[in-house]
Amino acid sequence: MIKALKEQKKNPRVAVVGDGSWATAIVSILMQNDLQINWWVRKEENARYIQTNGRNKNYLTGVKLNPSLLSISSSLEEVIRDVDYVFLVVPSAFIKDVLLPLSQNCFEGKVIVSAIKGMIPKDNVLVTDFINDYFGVPHKDMTVIGGPCHAEEVGLGRQSYLTIGGEDLVVADNVANLLRCNYVNVHVLKDLVGIEYSAIMKNIVALACGITHGLNYGDNFQAVLVSNAMQEIRYLLDELFPAERDVNSSAYLGDLLVTAYSQFSRNRTFGKMIGRGYSVKSTIFEMQMIAEGYYAVECIADVIEKNQLEMPITSTVYRILYEKKSPAMEIGILKEILK
Repeated sequence: MIKALKEQKKNPRVAVVGDGSWATAIVSILMQNDLQINWWVRKEENARYIQTNGRNKNYLTGVKLNPSLLSISSSLEEVIRDVDYVFLVVPSAFIKDVLLPLSQNCFEGKVIVSAIKGMIPKDNVLVTDFINDYFGVPHKDMTVIGGPCHAEEVGLGRQSYLTIGGEDLVVADNVANLLRCNYVNVHVLKDLVGIEYSAIMKNIVALACGITHGLNYGDNFQAVLVSNAMQEIRYLLDELFPAERDVNSSAYLGDLLVTAYSQFSRNRTFGKMIGRGYSVKSTIFEMQMIAEGYYAVECIADVIEKNQLEMPITSTVYRILYEKKSPAMEIGILKEILK
């Protein structure tokens, strides 16, 4: 059950924005604490189906939901109106279009929890920075959800771990308390930006792992690739946001490993198809699911250029996906750089 913490209301009101796999998993976790949840589902027909049948027919279809704890609507304004916490679980490519119709003071007095593992495309900014700039939400009133955790394993009720990053540890712990249950362990870190960037980068690395797997590179090479990628992530964080952080902890390294190696990783699957010769367009069509790393690598490439950083793995993935360079040739060049 929810602990009574400083600044935490006895019966916190929660909204979840998004109806994909991760959103469905988060709803299922929140239900373990008997929380009443306002849930924004994009299509009215899907909202009615979930409310009637207690299942999301499109994602994590095996997860049984409790309709008595749900108030589902396709009206975003209605969903967020009278809540204390807003969980944003919409792919980064669409979050701006989803939120911009709202009034700029709509999040006043609310805690924003970003479960989005990407950046705002074209603007190339973090989701938390966009929320701060456009809606005026202070960074201290925002948190981000890090891993290591896959929606599919949450749906199966398997032991899972989450990390809540925030500038204010009381706010972060209150969010963590909403999510703690018998199969989800949650801890907090005072590293909002570090965890947000790390979550973005691990999807790019998973793309690289998938590409190499599609090219028939084996486990030996992937071990080297992932270890070099962890150094690349550390380098990015140290250059842009230096702080005391242990990047070998589960929030950083653990999240990277599960995304790089897991069969459930859609970014790894995306990369594997590219490595096997699919075009980006055909891969997106075949998967019919969003691989955040595809959008994120273009954003990070812009960050690399603006800050004159050396990040060979990220740059390799960018050239393959956006400059249509040969995966075999690009990975062949990269393998000579890795140590």
